Amino acid sequence: MLAKLIALVAAWIMGVISSMGYAGIVLLMAIESACIPLPSEIIMPFAGFLVFKGEMTLLMVALAGAIGCVVGSIPAYYVGMFGGRPLAEKYGKYILLSKKDLDLADRLFEKHGEIIIFIARMLPAVRTFIAFPAGVVRMNMSVFIVYTFIGSFIWCWLLAYAGMKFGENWASLEVYFHQFHYLIVALGLVFVFWYVRRHLKH
Repeated sequence: MLAKLIALVAAWIMGVISSMGYAGIVLLMAIESACIPLPSEIIMPFAGFLVFKGEMTLLMVALAGAIGCVVGSIPAYYVGMFGGRPLAEKYGKYILLSKKDLDLADRLFEKHGEIIIFIARMLPAVRTFIAFPAGVVRMNMSVFIVYTFIGSFIWCWLLAYAGMKFGENWASLEVYFHQFHYLIVALGLVFVFWYVRRHLKH
């Protein structure tokens, strides 16, 4: 059941990017960065595949992804600033944001300081909710945006590059995958399955 749901989400993601282009990437990555677990591990590799097909460019794909991350992170930042930890603990479960996630983000922030925003943007799972504690501690907004953009650009570029390379080697891979979206789903499936299952259990 969960695998079917993830496959449907993946198909929807691909439909959004195919129909909206770069704006679709901005939209999807904004959702992912607003503490909603929409997997960038599916979004960006598919965009990279479109780079291989000549429908997009790698630089613009990475820029669109990074811009989307900044756009989605700002509301999460302000929720942390004005709502604080109690609000996140009360309503976070509805977007699969657990107390354990918040504790992890707090520990990382306390240990590494503001640079953790840059680092976390290149870490699966953590990148989704790291903006919230930045708001709680009222991190300087300009620094927050710069770190978010740079870290997200690197992450988006790497995932898109991987998708582009898979496209270049598609002839050798098609023996194992009949359609490209199965390959993308396979790449994101393990992470997303673990993430959703862990949060539903909590």
